[in-house]
Amino acid sequence: MVFSNIFLFFALFLAKQQWCYVTIIWGSQSTCRCLFAAGNTFALLSFSGDALLGCHRSYRSRPTHGIGKFKYLLPKEVPKKRKERVQMKEIDAGTEFQYGDVNIQMTSYDLCLVEHFAQYVHRLCNRLSIRVNESYAMPTKTNEVQFMEERGSKMQLDAVLTTHQRVVQIRGLSSTFAPILLEIIQSSQPEGVHLLMKQHTEADFKSRLKSRPELEELLAEMS
Repeated sequence: MVFSNIFLFFALFLAKQQWCYVTIIWGSQSTCRCLFAAGNTFALLSFSGDALLGCHRSYRSRPTHGIGKFKYLLPKEVPKKRKERVQMKEIDAGTEFQYGDVNIQMTSYDLCLVEHFAQYVHRLCNRLSIRVNESYAMPTKTNEVQFMEERGSKMQLDAVLTTHQRVVQIRGLSSTFAPILLEIIQSSQPEGVHLLMKQHTEADFKSRLKSRPELEELLAEMS
């Protein structure tokens, strides 16, 4: 009986604080039933003396309405697009007063040296308001240096040289400003870097792509 009195006091306190609505139903043989209503959730508790007779929680069968789910908080995943085949852009041949597409090629055995020099040339063209189409790296080439002994017939491996090349492609270079730009680049050219400035051609574009001799043979047989 003491427990039921405490429960009634707690139920009245919750109702006073407006936390939930409480309906008290008295039954026979000192049985107390309380109906709690908080939002859309109802709970019926029955007490007899100091013992709990039954507890029915109807919210167990109700939907959660997305409580605890976090997938809707994440950004929607964009489907990955299939990489399209790289196509060659139209080459600008230039006019009488300005050059078309020009490649500034830098080659060296030192990767850091040629990389920093390519960045310098790119920034220099931007400061001089020269349009830069793109700046890219060419495939690395490896060369083996072999030598033959004086009294031998077999070739011995002496060294392996790795060549790194960077290209800065520019467009619309004025014919009067071209010698000045070339002189500025040559004055800053570091030791060990080979510099070449030439007109961009279709062969330069194809050299960037990875060669597949097996595919080329199949295409030749089909044609």
